[in-house]
Amino acid sequence: MTDISLPERLRGAEPVRSIRTFARLEYAYTPGRAASRFLNQVTNKRLVGQRCPVCEKVYVPPRGSCPTDGVPTEDEVELGQSGTIVSFCVVNVPFMANLMEIPYVGALIQLDGADIPIMHLIQEVPYDQVHMGMRVEAVWLPDDEIGPTLESIVHFRPNGEPDAPYESYKDNA
Repeated sequence: MTDISLPERLRGAEPVRSIRTFARLEYAYTPGRAASRFLNQVTNKRLVGQRCPVCEKVYVPPRGSCPTDGVPTEDEVELGQSGTIVSFCVVNVPFMANLMEIPYVGALIQLDGADIPIMHLIQEVPYDQVHMGMRVEAVWLPDDEIGPTLESIVHFRPNGEPDAPYESYKDNA
């Protein structure tokens, strides 16, 4: 069957399977009260979450309400600078203009005192030695470079503590 809707020069040509083009996203972020308090505390090298008054889970970064119970979370909880790797991924694909040495590790880290993990980088340990249950600590930017962003934490590194027992993080693994 001949496709007569195509111009003569395109009939029988290979179909286009992909297109590579520059993409750009511009957006404005308004953090709201809970996230603003969290980000302002980051500038003081403090990590805080908020506790749900119903289920008592501590969320970090705080969202201002519990997604499970639908109630406001106003009870602020100071969290530790250390945590447990509950899941991780070894990344072999470069991004960010190759600023990261490949391979590197991205991990979900359940901070001490939190019930929900955050995602961050794991460094100062060979990628093939990273494992679930590994105890890690935050490595911050110098004081004069810290701002209201999680990028103020450069990465997490092993802190030398024994591995956390699986029971302590199994719900987030």
